Amino acid sequence: MKIIILGAGQVGGTLAENLANEENDITVVDINGERLRELQDRLDIRTVQGMGSHPSVLKQAGADDADMLIAVTSSDEINMIACQCAYSLHRTPTKIARVRSTSYLAEESLFNNDAIPIDVIISPEQVVTNYIKRLIEHPGALQVLDFAEGEVQLVAVKAYYGGPLVGQELRYLRQHMPNVDTRVAAIFRRDRPIIPEGSTVIEVDDEVFFIAARNHIRAVMSELRRLEHNYKRIIIAGGGNIGERLAEAIENRYQVKIIEHNPDRCRALSEKLHRTVTLQGNASDQDLLLEENIEDTDVFLAVTNDDEANIMSSMLAKRLGARKVITLINNPAYVDLVQGGDIDIAVSPQQATIGSLLTHVRRGDVVNVHSLRRGAAEAIEAIAHGDEKSSKVVGKAIGDIDLPEGANIGAIVRKGKVIIAHDDVVVQQDDHVILFLIDKRRIRDVERLFQVGISFF
Repeated sequence: MKIIILGAGQVGGTLAENLANEENDITVVDINGERLRELQDRLDIRTVQGMGSHPSVLKQAGADDADMLIAVTSSDEINMIACQCAYSLHRTPTKIARVRSTSYLAEESLFNNDAIPIDVIISPEQVVTNYIKRLIEHPGALQVLDFAEGEVQLVAVKAYYGGPLVGQELRYLRQHMPNVDTRVAAIFRRDRPIIPEGSTVIEVDDEVFFIAARNHIRAVMSELRRLEHNYKRIIIAGGGNIGERLAEAIENRYQVKIIEHNPDRCRALSEKLHRTVTLQGNASDQDLLLEENIEDTDVFLAVTNDDEANIMSSMLAKRLGARKVITLINNPAYVDLVQGGDIDIAVSPQQATIGSLLTHVRRGDVVNVHSLRRGAAEAIEAIAHGDEKSSKVVGKAIGDIDLPEGANIGAIVRKGKVIIAHDDVVVQQDDHVILFLIDKRRIRDVERLFQVGISFF
């Protein structure tokens, strides 16, 4: 597939890395020549230096015959104009744009071929907000991902000493929970992936990914670690777009306080938010945190746009007694350094956003893609089409499907019903199949499984 990516920042660079490793023809456009050279030194891609919204630059990047334009510069306006030029001048089939301003997003009628021709809008702030909200709803989880419109969830937890299943083989999972159907999709042990089998023994500190129907998630978590009480009191450090959206999304269910240093922004937040307490100050102010009873806080969330400020305020909050600390970190190099110490969960905005973008790039009828383990693995939701003659999966038992090495099927959603994958389950037409892939070099093999043969037509 021939893809033009506008913007070589963290999202654009990470996306280029993902796609270049999958045998796509990638061109990256940016005004920063040094950033482009860094990418070209690492990846097999073309680069063009220039303003992505300029027709001459798009033409130089190969827009004449591009299959897709992905505009992820830091400017909403450049992204939107680039999509307009690609459509008007080159009839580019698929146009994806990052749009951050809520003012644009509020006008749904703005984005269509008769107005601004954008096929898919990605809002990183909304993606990150939803990501953090799911973590709050599942105390103790490291990552929570929705599939089939939330009917199925893939959850990552760290196995703790004393958990009923820790030190036991996976085959005993069903004996422990005869009324709950679940499947362990993958285990990461000391950062190395393990494909789970019945004889696999779960060890302390294993990062376990399991899949189950939404209403069974808490029961499965209790087998791997002691259950944490539901959260009540939450402090959000940072009143920017993410802080505001997050407070708005959770303030009716939790006691929320938001700390913002800018007085004008504080006034705007206090007017917009109904139940959230808005505090003007610095989240790294020890006296302020103590005054606001940080020791009784269930979750401290640092979501400013400054990584260092987020890390320092999170470490201080943890030392002062906050039960759980979740920190937004833009620099990928920091994520692995800080997670697991004073900082319980480090959230990478670009990794959360990449999944939304990859959903629209994957071949076959792929409706959901989630990046796992900071991009080391992927969870994919694909729809099975065709019949036994035209499809490589329809009509076959899961145990008989020729899956690529490092891939396994976790669950099937059939007409709203969740079916956890076992070897004798037969895939039917229109099933939503949820797969886990630890070797992303095999993504093309997975896509081919779900591409319908010519006989279907």
